[in-house]
Amino acid sequence: MRTSVKPDGTFRVGIHQPRYGVINLRQHDHILTLGALADGTVVENRANFTPGDLEVTPSHAVYEILNPLPFRGCTYIDAAWADRRRQDPTAMAMTPPGQDSLLELLLAELSQEKAEQIFARLPGSVRYDLAQNSTKPEELVMLARGCCRFVGEDLDAPEGLSYREVQGRRLAEIDDHRLFETIANNPALPDPYKEVMVLRPGAQGGSEIVADFNQDQTALFEYHRGNSYIPGGHFAANFAHNAIRYRIGELSATDMEGLRHLYYQRSYVVLAEKLGIETAIRRRRYSPAELEALRRQLVARLERGGGEQVATLWGWNFGYDFSGSGYRLHASHQMIHQQYALVPEQVESSDGEPCGAFACGDLVADWLKQYHQAFGSSFFSDYLRAIRTNTRVDGGRGEQSLVVWEDPQVLLFVPKAQVSQWELQLMVIADSPQGPVGNIVEADQAVRTSLDQGILRAQQVLAALGARMVTSVEYSKRLGVDNGQRLLYSFSPKLPWSMGGFSEAQSRYICGHYPEDFAAACRQMLEREE
Repeated sequence: MRTSVKPDGTFRVGIHQPRYGVINLRQHDHILTLGALADGTVVENRANFTPGDLEVTPSHAVYEILNPLPFRGCTYIDAAWADRRRQDPTAMAMTPPGQDSLLELLLAELSQEKAEQIFARLPGSVRYDLAQNSTKPEELVMLARGCCRFVGEDLDAPEGLSYREVQGRRLAEIDDHRLFETIANNPALPDPYKEVMVLRPGAQGGSEIVADFNQDQTALFEYHRGNSYIPGGHFAANFAHNAIRYRIGELSATDMEGLRHLYYQRSYVVLAEKLGIETAIRRRRYSPAELEALRRQLVARLERGGGEQVATLWGWNFGYDFSGSGYRLHASHQMIHQQYALVPEQVESSDGEPCGAFACGDLVADWLKQYHQAFGSSFFSDYLRAIRTNTRVDGGRGEQSLVVWEDPQVLLFVPKAQVSQWELQLMVIADSPQGPVGNIVEADQAVRTSLDQGILRAQQVLAALGARMVTSVEYSKRLGVDNGQRLLYSFSPKLPWSMGGFSEAQSRYICGHYPEDFAAACRQMLEREE
């Protein structure tokens, strides 16, 4: 079985320390000078051209850890890297980006007029890099005014964008859409420009706003995305134009409550329609008590059986990046937003026959069945026990725990086999009267509150460590299924030195730290943040 979880509630860890020979088939030597030391000693490449066969002897270990969930591949930890990080787990952090401005450099040498003339003639790749990385608001405003037309003469607060009619459609006058988006996604751009470029309702299209959340300083819109790759469409919870959130540090507990409330609310209302449960509330949001009452109605209806086994879908791409070469490296926009939907049980196939609709939580369900058939035990019970009794990957002394934070409802932890460096996971450990909580319909108000807090803590820890791009995914159980599946969330940062490539395409994930040491770093960072 391709899993690191053993039925006795422990993890299986493979170790590579091979000894082998290599037959030398090289015909020609190319001894060249590489350079010189400070004292003039010549540095050559003779080490690359050994005369005979090679004999490789064991040096540092490489640990191979199958992911507990086999469809997520395998993780490899190089002890040579991980041992260095073990000495000081708090060193696992990225340095915040510095202050960048080409305009300041030009103005130090040239007049304002001349600097602006040069600025207007910059190559496209340079403009893209500045749009992404500049920290000078004036510079970003100049870039913005060079790629689109604004209405209003006030340079500090434009009134809007200039539009034109094209075949009955009103389109903003934008010369370079990629540059426009990258400028608008830079947190250093003054808020009035962010607002008119991308944040006002309608600035990014005609998607209908079908719910909102307003409380304290939190203001959110729920947009309906009808032209969706998800069967039946999906929804997006975006912050409003008057509540700008580009950084995790700007995100409050109320903000997270609002983002998740819209997800719970829409999922419950859509499901109620599918199950024939009438909902009378219109033109306002559900109160927490009303939402919990609706959830209980859904649970009672599902217990009677029948009906479609739909699945929930929730995801969050935090962080935007764009390279000068023209590659967008992460989310479509920086403004904190989350997407969600209900995935049907089946869709119609091209030959007219029904076929299963994909939901990532189904992969977990398939694995639970295989695990039980092979071992006769519950995967999540064994997995939780393995997390609780974890020992270090390298077998040495030091940090043993994978847990970052927990309460009676949820557990935030470092997975034994991370699919990205710095991955965190959040699991519901609470049970409902029907068994383990496997989706948000089975999650009562206490569990939902803990989930919201756990998601916020996970993002805060990763942001404090320096992560600027994080993909968050929910693995949920289909409704009406009783298989012991627990609701699970994965938070996978993209790091500058680990963006994904050949290895990741094979589901092979390379890590330079031990999970236990990363958990210790997260706990220390969480204590500092709190």
